[in-house]
Amino acid sequence: MRQTSVISRRVAAAAVGLVLAVGAAACAGPQDSKGSDGDSGAAGKPKKGGTLTVLNSNPQEDFDPARLYTSGGGNVPSLVFRTLTTRNREDGAEGAKVVPDLATDLGTPSENATVWTYTLKDGLKYEDGTAITSADIKYGIERSFAAELSGGAPYLRDWLIGGADYQGPYKDKKGLDSIEVPDAKTIVFRLNKPEGEFPYLATQTQTTPVPQAKDTGTKYEEHPVSSGPYKVVTNENDGERLVLERNPHWSAATDEERKAYPDRVDVRSGLDSAVINQRLSASQGADAAAVTTDTNLGPAELAQVTDDKALASRVGTGHFGYTNYIAFNPKVKPFDDPKVRQAIAYAVDRSSVVNAAGGSSLAEAATTYLPNQKSFGYTPYDHFPAGKTGNAAKARELLKEAGHPKGLTVTLTHSNDKDFETSPEIATALQAALKKAGITVQLKGLESNDYSDTIHSADKEPGFFLAHWGADWPSGGPFLAPIFDGRQIVKDGANFNTGFLDDPAVNKEIDEINKLTDLSAAAQRWGALDKKIGEQALTVPLFHPVYKRLYGQDISNVVISDWTGVLDISQVSVK
Repeated sequence: MRQTSVISRRVAAAAVGLVLAVGAAACAGPQDSKGSDGDSGAAGKPKKGGTLTVLNSNPQEDFDPARLYTSGGGNVPSLVFRTLTTRNREDGAEGAKVVPDLATDLGTPSENATVWTYTLKDGLKYEDGTAITSADIKYGIERSFAAELSGGAPYLRDWLIGGADYQGPYKDKKGLDSIEVPDAKTIVFRLNKPEGEFPYLATQTQTTPVPQAKDTGTKYEEHPVSSGPYKVVTNENDGERLVLERNPHWSAATDEERKAYPDRVDVRSGLDSAVINQRLSASQGADAAAVTTDTNLGPAELAQVTDDKALASRVGTGHFGYTNYIAFNPKVKPFDDPKVRQAIAYAVDRSSVVNAAGGSSLAEAATTYLPNQKSFGYTPYDHFPAGKTGNAAKARELLKEAGHPKGLTVTLTHSNDKDFETSPEIATALQAALKKAGITVQLKGLESNDYSDTIHSADKEPGFFLAHWGADWPSGGPFLAPIFDGRQIVKDGANFNTGFLDDPAVNKEIDEINKLTDLSAAAQRWGALDKKIGEQALTVPLFHPVYKRLYGQDISNVVISDWTGVLDISQVSVK
């Protein structure tokens, strides 16, 4: 997942995440299994009917499957758009698995995972009752290549043969030869390199079917043709107000994942986060049956909620694959010396950093770059053990070996955003800890856009700065490759390989793991690679966020997976 602006979009859409986290579920997590309507979630048996209100800060912009940057199908988007595969709608770690959606299975790989074949389920229909075909999925993907519909994930452009040069069906009507549809129920993808994680990519909304005859280009977002349980009846101000009602032609028999209990979903966005939490807390009128998909409780709000047992019982806790860390540019002195980087790693006081991020209820200390979840291949390691409060003595020892017996002065670049991630609070906590080790830290705060442009520029990247990264899907691949694959270093655009690592052995291992279609085996290899890269101290992991979100008193069947870290509105029931 891309950082900064793209992360914000994905967290808003999918958390997602896109925007944004072990294995913890909601306070009273559901116990139901697929196809069961037994007691689950917040107290009470889930039932059909009613209106679910969604109170969000960020509008659901660009409500077109081609333009959305989501994982697992997104949250609100997943109510309207079905995809070849999707996330498993279960609590915790089980929810980090990929499962079939429109397709009968996760796909059949061949030719060393460079060819993937999918077969569609029987009985799939759009909101107008017409049949969904494989040609519709091919067309839906192809239109995502059109410049006027940009914004989605870049993987299909990177992975499909001919994708890099394809301009979309409006300019090139013959389509992409690397997507074949031998019949109405079969679709075949031909890739330019092995990609064992293609089933994860097939969860992106770009694999949503779009009937070509109903495509209205940039206006399609106003009334996209639904393949999911709900259809769009209102889209005001580019997703600020989105009203969904039942799609009468959606069949639960073809969809094991979406419960679709409410009759109506009313999404209201552009609200201040404090107002959202206040309304959810009060739970008056329609707000009693309301949730949020993008607004967390802050430290002060969480403290108030914790003291109220009734409110505390309405807080959902979730984890998303996301890491906040220190990044080094080894081209900038003194960070070209591994011992200096190691000294800083030893000096870090993670307890103070966690407190600056809102406390242990909102942040978990991290010593690994990969999030501490099984699907990522989490492999515990702590190469530079600092304990809970930092190891200043070991840091001073390394600085002396590096030729800095009297310490040194460095500049830490951070964002001025009050996000409790890369913000002044975190920077100040690090400044105090490093001072104990003889490292004087001067703080340099930048406004959001300037910060993003600076840390993502190969020419302007500072030597020492705060960063974060979130996963496009719950695997080590989209976590490690963009940051540590030397072939992904970008010199004249947005660069995310902040350490400029270009190690042939690392690059080769990434390629070898990408060949694996056994996702569990791949996860173990990603974890081992994380541990190996960590020895170079190109980053210092600080913490993984924890999401705490209120929901209304009339909400039941709360499901929070490790894929999104937030309440899944496809499962919610209104009492």
